Amino acid sequence: MAAAGRKARGAAAGRRRRAAGPGTGGKPRPAPARPRDEEVSSDSEAESPAAGRQQQRRRRREEEEEEVEETPQEKKLRLAKLYLEQLRRHEEERAEEEEEEDAAFLGDPVGERLKEDVLEQKGRLQRLVAKEVQPPDPLSIRVLRGHQQPITCLVISPDDKFIFSAAKDGSIIKWEVESGKRLYVMPGGKKGTEGQHMGHTAHVLCMAISSDGKYLGLSFQKGTHQLYSASHDRSVKVWNAAENAYVETLFGHQDVITGLDSLSRECCVTSGGRDGTVRVWKIPEESQLIFYGHQGSIDCIQLINEEHMVSGADDGSVALWGLAKKKPLALVRQSHGTQGDHDLEQPYWVSAVAALRNSDLVATGSHSGSVKLWKCGEGFRKLEPLCDIPLVGFINSLKFSAAGDFLVAGVGQEHRLGRWWRVKEAKNSICIIPLKGRAGAPSSVAADRAWPRELQLAH
Repeated sequence: MAAAGRKARGAAAGRRRRAAGPGTGGKPRPAPARPRDEEVSSDSEAESPAAGRQQQRRRRREEEEEEVEETPQEKKLRLAKLYLEQLRRHEEERAEEEEEEDAAFLGDPVGERLKEDVLEQKGRLQRLVAKEVQPPDPLSIRVLRGHQQPITCLVISPDDKFIFSAAKDGSIIKWEVESGKRLYVMPGGKKGTEGQHMGHTAHVLCMAISSDGKYLGLSFQKGTHQLYSASHDRSVKVWNAAENAYVETLFGHQDVITGLDSLSRECCVTSGGRDGTVRVWKIPEESQLIFYGHQGSIDCIQLINEEHMVSGADDGSVALWGLAKKKPLALVRQSHGTQGDHDLEQPYWVSAVAALRNSDLVATGSHSGSVKLWKCGEGFRKLEPLCDIPLVGFINSLKFSAAGDFLVAGVGQEHRLGRWWRVKEAKNSICIIPLKGRAGAPSSVAADRAWPRELQLAH
């Protein structure tokens, strides 16, 4: 048994020596060194991508665990930066589009007209006509008289041939612009006669005319018979005048609505008196945009184009707005100066504003003794005074003709919304102020007309 065990151990040793191979001194030959960049081929090779992904996930988890949790303030700051970056990119893209449009239409009269049409459709058209306007001669202003009490509002027909005016006595008068004649008078009635009287029996505070001249109302969407009305009940109502139908009511203002305007888009703008807001009502979206900037009661507002508007307040300020910004693009304080002694000094209230549609020309009125014309800077970011037009009394309403060749002012002895002051020397009247361009300038404002100084009608 011992011999058999030794024999077996010897055979095993021989096998080990043969496996090791011949070498110096009978030692096993060392294995050749593997190159450092040699890839190892094994079963683990197929598992390496999954392992790598697991390792990456582990690292990410570790990094997230190491990060400090974002505070609400930090989140707001990050989101604000992201929003500003988006706005910057949007403005850059918009500027590039405008440059391409300018290059395409440059030097081509037809192209320039097409460019104007494109900008008007986008609501961004701003014809530069203010620099061409000369101060009108006071002797050329026509005065039309017919209302017994202060004028409160007026509107010009789309063809510039007629003026409709209303007053505190509830009366409405239709005037012919060329001759100054009264074509129709709807007298106001006394309180308590609402059932018998066809017209108004209280103050008329707002008027508008449809684009086809068929309806006289409050504010019509341009090119349609959709009508907007606003009230002391703080609501805005939408109507279909063609069908005599009520559509819906819009709520939001916290005070009486003092001003209302609309253009082609299905929206309207309002001024909310002492709630200190201007609001843009988007009818299809059933939403509203709210703007802040005045410190007093906002008493009047008008759209310049589809994206910009002008408003006036009893703190004496006039503001230019853009729909993309909730604060005024330009604000002029004490625009008509101040009244009273030093201890009781206060600004003249801005009681009326008007804008020549799609242009840079704006007018404002107060009881300071003049109507002021203003030039809107490029982009509506500046408001520069052009000239003063002397008119005595409260300027309760202002409207430019569609052609821009005249401005109409509704003048009263009292403010249209109350009886805080009375200017005894003023006349309750309609004043037609002719406008003309500078000599030799290619004017967008129509040629001046030779107005007689005054046409007196029955008081």
